[in-house]
Amino acid sequence: MGKQMTEMLKGTLEGLVLAILAVRSAYGYEITARLREQGFSDIAEGTVYAVLVRFEQKGLVDVEKVPSEKGPPRKVYTLNPAGQQYLDEFWTSWRFLTAQLEKLHEGGS
Repeated sequence: MGKQMTEMLKGTLEGLVLAILAVRSAYGYEITARLREQGFSDIAEGTVYAVLVRFEQKGLVDVEKVPSEKGPPRKVYTLNPAGQQYLDEFWTSWRFLTAQLEKLHEGGS
């Protein structure tokens, strides 16, 4: 990804992670892998973990430690009602933003 795409992604990463968690619970590396499968190949694991820590601090996710076959227990994140509300607000903002950008792209006002 180029620098411009990286900067745009910073503003949407929270929504992307919440959208993944809205489908099913997941742990950090799994979320990163799903993002990469969707074409976001340059996302660093550390960036996703930082987002998950913020979600945990804001009370947007529930966290459960699940035993791992390899190493220490994994933190599995589940979207809770507050997180779902945050995601709904993200999609509302996203629809507004994309509609306005499309108008500008088409030369409208």
